[in-house]
Amino acid sequence: MALTYADLIEVDLGRLGSAVADWDSTVKGLKTAAEHARTGMLAKSDAARWAGVNATVTRGFVTETAKEIADLHTEAGSIHHVLDDAHTELVSLQKQIRTAQAEARKWGISVQDHGDGTVHCVYPHVRGDTDARTAEENTARDELNGRINRILAHAAEIDASVTRALNKSHGNDAHNAGHSSYESLDDAQAERAVELAKLGPEMTDKQYLELNSIMKFNARDADFSTDFYKSLGGPKDALEFYGRMSLNGTMGDNKDRLALAQQLQKNMGLALASATDPDNKSHLPASWSSEFRKLGAQPIPLYRGAGGSSAPYGYQLLGGMLRYGNYDARFINPIAEHIVQLHRKDPLRFTGNRPAPSGSDLDWGFNPSGKNGAGYDPLTSVLEGLGHSPEAAKKFFTDAPTVYREDGTVDKNATLGYSYFDELNKADFEWAPDSLAHAGSDEAKHAREMGPDALGHALEAATTGAAWDADPPVLRRDEQTAALMKQVIDRYNVASEEGPPPDVMKDSLARMGAAYIDDLNYSINDFGGSGDPLNRNAHFGQSSDGSTRTSFGEDPAANFMMLVAGDSDGYQTLASAQQVYMGSGLAAFENNEDNAKLFAQNAAKVNGILDESRSHGIREEFKDDETAKGMETTKQGEWRKTLMTGVVTAVAAGGTALVLGPAAGIVATTAVPVLLGTGASAVSTAYGNHTMQYLQDTEYKNDPQALQAVQGMTSIGQRAVTQPILNYAETTGMNDTDAKNFVNTIEQSYLAGKQKISSNEEVSQ
Repeated sequence: MALTYADLIEVDLGRLGSAVADWDSTVKGLKTAAEHARTGMLAKSDAARWAGVNATVTRGFVTETAKEIADLHTEAGSIHHVLDDAHTELVSLQKQIRTAQAEARKWGISVQDHGDGTVHCVYPHVRGDTDARTAEENTARDELNGRINRILAHAAEIDASVTRALNKSHGNDAHNAGHSSYESLDDAQAERAVELAKLGPEMTDKQYLELNSIMKFNARDADFSTDFYKSLGGPKDALEFYGRMSLNGTMGDNKDRLALAQQLQKNMGLALASATDPDNKSHLPASWSSEFRKLGAQPIPLYRGAGGSSAPYGYQLLGGMLRYGNYDARFINPIAEHIVQLHRKDPLRFTGNRPAPSGSDLDWGFNPSGKNGAGYDPLTSVLEGLGHSPEAAKKFFTDAPTVYREDGTVDKNATLGYSYFDELNKADFEWAPDSLAHAGSDEAKHAREMGPDALGHALEAATTGAAWDADPPVLRRDEQTAALMKQVIDRYNVASEEGPPPDVMKDSLARMGAAYIDDLNYSINDFGGSGDPLNRNAHFGQSSDGSTRTSFGEDPAANFMMLVAGDSDGYQTLASAQQVYMGSGLAAFENNEDNAKLFAQNAAKVNGILDESRSHGIREEFKDDETAKGMETTKQGEWRKTLMTGVVTAVAAGGTALVLGPAAGIVATTAVPVLLGTGASAVSTAYGNHTMQYLQDTEYKNDPQALQAVQGMTSIGQRAVTQPILNYAETTGMNDTDAKNFVNTIEQSYLAGKQKISSNEEVSQ
């Protein structure tokens, strides 16, 4: 019988708590009894000088009785451990689901209990109502629906695990207490997970679902994950299991089996990250990392007789797991370094064992997710791993490299002679084609784009301190991340001698730019080197993440923005970030008009740079097609009219940034640092709302009056800069003369920004 929404809401867990307390008392009592049996009757029996048949029978009976009492103590302890852990977890889940219930009531959402362990959240129909809902209301409904179902699934998994553990502890034998014992619920869950894993591809779909369910809710628990991997055997055993399950899931067109393999890939990656973190109380020994390096360049036969060129390399198998999880640098970085060094010697050494193209079965391999490759190129895989491991990614690009031999051991006497940043960002770097597509096919054209995309993700994590696809992302910037961002800007800009980035990297560059929009503004505020002499720090205040400002140089910053904002999506990401940042500055300087003016003038110049960069991009993209050029310009204008509609979604966790959601063409959530008022230490929800008021006041409506007043991209860009200034003037009570002068200076700054890009365009022609 399924655990329902009503069950978890209403169940009295206090009774389970009382049972835990009773079992605790039972354990203590049986411990005393077992001790007395051992030191009392058993000791006396062993010491007695008995002889004859009766003595043999009596001594055996005493020994068996003492053992049975000891077994009862062990069984009671196991039951207590399991029930105690279950009670703790269920209390937490009940609290979470009651919180969700309260939120549903606040939104007017009905939670429909299906009675099978799932629910459906809906807005009840009200007679006469159109049932139209805002984007915010729909987002709240969908989030609650997913959250409640996840909580119920977790509770159901705990219920099933406890039932299974209690049965094994008891053994269904009233006359024999010696059965399975557990130190924790994690212990029992890991045991069951490994029992299922030992079945390998022979697992039924039902068993596979059970394995994934156990792992899904325990993968981040170091006690569970460490026990799980140890119980599999060693590093080679883990690779063999993952490899067999990946091939089983990606072979053919069984979508159910593929979905199960995809979930297992994620679960094993998250569990490996948890189990290999030395800071966790429970963790695998450091030898696992060195053993993985040893196996990395070796073929690992997955089945008997499957050797030679058909066997995958260790790194191909490991790479599939590394794509998920936030890994500790001490584990993943030596592996990443070794892979890069092997790639430099022979870029195609790993992909050489790909099977021949097999028709439409292009996902057969070691990356069931299908994201960025089939899993034959471990460089792409490990870069994806770094993209989810911000601290490790930062260290990978900034720490001094270590040289590794072919077998993964350290060569202390060798020096590398190149940096990983320079190596991976070379214009002529040879990326391996991680695809089974036929040469010349449309799929094959993109086979070498997967590596650069993963590189962009790794750089995002390294520069922002958040996983590239974190939702919401939390900025964690410092001197090292800023120095690395300067390397990114120096490498990727319109004046770079190394050439432009691959197209697939541009979304990452745009999000990095958004995360450093404050430093880009700071860098532009340096005409003729006047920034520091004129104390530009005074009108940049305090950043929401507590970081200090870094200058990338006025020209490099402008050249970077010209490159990124020349592309439609890049422009939308940076322009949205700039709108948020400008709004935050005006909100912060409400009581400091001088700083507000200086800040706004510079922000207007940045807006001009972004707008003209996109105009240049449109001219270049459609220089031979005037009709397409006009349509693209109109599209940009329409986007700017609704710039803030649904874009800002939240204050980031920890109060480090406002978060831009995937609206308005932004392809992933993006963190934007904001400027705080005096004395502020983090972005609060109230401050975020205050900041957003400036932006909401400048929102463009798609009504006839607005369309008549604002025509074309240029006019819309000008209005986007001017309206917040007018709002600021009104809010602070500025007189008309001062307001006009303020707008005039803003106009000149905006035009100066546009002219800076126009000058670049003239030079490039």
